[in-house]
Amino acid sequence: MYSVLRRASPKPSFSIPWNHSPPPQLPQDAALASLILESDREGLTRILHDPNIHWTSDSVNKTLKRLWNHGPKALQFFNTLDRHPTYTHSSSSYDHAIDIAGRLRDYKALWAFVSRMRSRRVGPGPRTFAIITERYVAAGKPDRAVKVFLSMHEHGCPQDLNSFNTILDVLCKAKRVEKAYNLFKVFRGRFRADCVSYNILANGWCLIKRTPRALELLGEMVERGIDPSLTTYNILLKGYLRAGQVKEAWEFFLQMKKRKCEIDVITYTTLVHGFGVVGEIKKARKIFDGMVGEGVLPSVATYNALIQVLCKKDCVENAVVVFEEMVSKGYVPNVTTYNVLVRGLCHAGNMDRAMELMERMKDDECEPNVQTYNVVIRYFCDAGEIDKALNVFEKMGRGDCLPNLDTYNVLISAMFVRKKPEDLLVAGKLLIEMVDRGFAKEILRSQSRCGRLPRQVKL
Repeated sequence: MYSVLRRASPKPSFSIPWNHSPPPQLPQDAALASLILESDREGLTRILHDPNIHWTSDSVNKTLKRLWNHGPKALQFFNTLDRHPTYTHSSSSYDHAIDIAGRLRDYKALWAFVSRMRSRRVGPGPRTFAIITERYVAAGKPDRAVKVFLSMHEHGCPQDLNSFNTILDVLCKAKRVEKAYNLFKVFRGRFRADCVSYNILANGWCLIKRTPRALELLGEMVERGIDPSLTTYNILLKGYLRAGQVKEAWEFFLQMKKRKCEIDVITYTTLVHGFGVVGEIKKARKIFDGMVGEGVLPSVATYNALIQVLCKKDCVENAVVVFEEMVSKGYVPNVTTYNVLVRGLCHAGNMDRAMELMERMKDDECEPNVQTYNVVIRYFCDAGEIDKALNVFEKMGRGDCLPNLDTYNVLISAMFVRKKPEDLLVAGKLLIEMVDRGFAKEILRSQSRCGRLPRQVKL
């Protein structure tokens, strides 16, 4: 019934039936990604080195993106293709591989790629180091990220204002704002910190709900002769709302109007979301309805903000009404719009309507992504409808969206909770599939957290 149950026989060797007249084209990204996931090393080399395939940087990057949630297989693909007799990886492909290695915390592979880029004279560039610093910060290694920034020139990539702003941004978004500010104080003169530098730090203070520090930065900007931008004011407005200071936020907004700031759609979207999150739905709706009168049209992001707060703080039916109103006015919903509404319908127990909405996404040429599928699978599992969750999982395997680690974890956890013999059989096969796709380390982490894997599961 399910794809994982169809693997009783040994794996066949994979070959692609290419047409030889006219010359073959590269298979679709989804089909190729599936082949890569299913192939062993020998089969993968045979597929990727087929002389009839014309590899390009674009096709490689698209395939790496398809395999984003299957890091070990993605790196295997990248390294196998690196030995191709005619194709050579581009700097952008190396950046993708470095990002994937960083997500896997495989720093040995990461720096090997950097060394290879330099030896082949395709980098590394500022984007490469932005990726590396982001991955170190995400792994809880901010000091290492700063050292990487300070050593960029040693790898043939001098630091400049853009790279300085990038490391500040990476640290602030990870809420390492004190470290970012200390770095800023040391190097702001050398790199001639600009409005963007100050905005990044102001946003960082607002992220950790320290709006007064953001206001101090605003004063410092003015003292140094740097004019705050509309982005600066929008950051502070969002900071007040994030801290739950709605009265102060509204007063700040009125001051913006009084000073004749060119208030834009981002300002209004921030207000709609901010007031909605604290439960002031009527106020959020009033602001939304009043935008047009002020000469500012709502964007898709504004509609998304309203739909989201209606789902969370009001009722999903009202969110559906806004969604239909949005479509009727000619706006094209994006994947965020659909994901917010799908989640809202699932949370309200309207699973059938959530599934219908997923089908509607395809009609609007907006494919469900891994978050869409994971939400539906999770809610089916929470409701004890594991068969329906597995059906959705199988659709993922047949389509353009591959499951990620969370998908497997949700399904396997649900089966272990229910403990039916047939569930445990499928859970075991899913675990084997995880091993085949390079998730062995994650299984071992789960085992160390739980003490051991269930007795019924034989790897």
